[in-house]
Amino acid sequence: MPVSEYPASRNQGERPKADEPPRRIAAHVEAVTLEPGLHLVATPIGAARDITLHALDVLNSAELLAAEDTRVMRHLMDIHGVPLRGRRIIAYHDHNAERQRPAILAALRDDRSVAYASDAGTPLVADPGYRLARDAAAQGSRVHVVPGPSAALAALSLSGLPSDRFLFAGFPPSTKAARASWLRQWAMIDATVILFESPRRVNQTVQELFEIEANRVIVMARELTKKFEEVIRGTAAELAADPRMKNLKGEVVLILDRPTPVVAGEDQVRAALQERLKNMTVKDAAREVARDLGLRRRDVYQAALALSARDGTCED
Repeated sequence: MPVSEYPASRNQGERPKADEPPRRIAAHVEAVTLEPGLHLVATPIGAARDITLHALDVLNSAELLAAEDTRVMRHLMDIHGVPLRGRRIIAYHDHNAERQRPAILAALRDDRSVAYASDAGTPLVADPGYRLARDAAAQGSRVHVVPGPSAALAALSLSGLPSDRFLFAGFPPSTKAARASWLRQWAMIDATVILFESPRRVNQTVQELFEIEANRVIVMARELTKKFEEVIRGTAAELAADPRMKNLKGEVVLILDRPTPVVAGEDQVRAALQERLKNMTVKDAAREVARDLGLRRRDVYQAALALSARDGTCED
């Protein structure tokens, strides 16, 4: 097998000299015997050298290869000197998954090793692979994971936003009404939210986030690990006014900070309850106001009871 060169490493305890240049080390792809089952292989999102040695071993040794785009897998294998040796690459993507899945599952039932990779990044994240993994597990086949690059986690890491609790929400809906409702739903979550978005729609999405909460901190990251990588940070108001957001190209990830805590005053709570008590029970009105204003339902319920008793509005 061809030898690939990777960044230098040192023996434990060895001290580098101040003027010593980086060393070149040799690493090789192994022809390992893979366990039968479905091997989910993470592949680079930009820089080809982000592939792991484990991933190359699996691509070299799997009996059957499956890919979201067969051309991308062939190119990746060519870059790293991994030969096909007559093996077949099955195309498996959104448009043919139902038709192709039975053949892959049959190979797994025959105790063969199958490697699956999406176009870029970690399989099953915003691609059709999860149904393949689900059905493989359901029929008793082993599912293996080969971890590696992920656009969602790479963007979260560089965003500078809290990472102790985060949510990957995928792609927003394409229609305006559905997208607005979808964004409001996830914008209320007390966690850092990661979105994928088309470069053609990202400016619209930012404008709608501005309408939801102008001061929400947002990080836009595109073309991660590639030549034209770009990161734009700011509030929703700042990004909505940024002319760069109108002409973005490439793969885009949006990272949303957690919502700013809202402290509702007594007048605001009272006004919200009075409006709802016109046609709701005390319980329903309290539940809605507590949800919308981020308050404890018990406290709002007590306030609603007092208003209902004073005004003689809806019964509980």
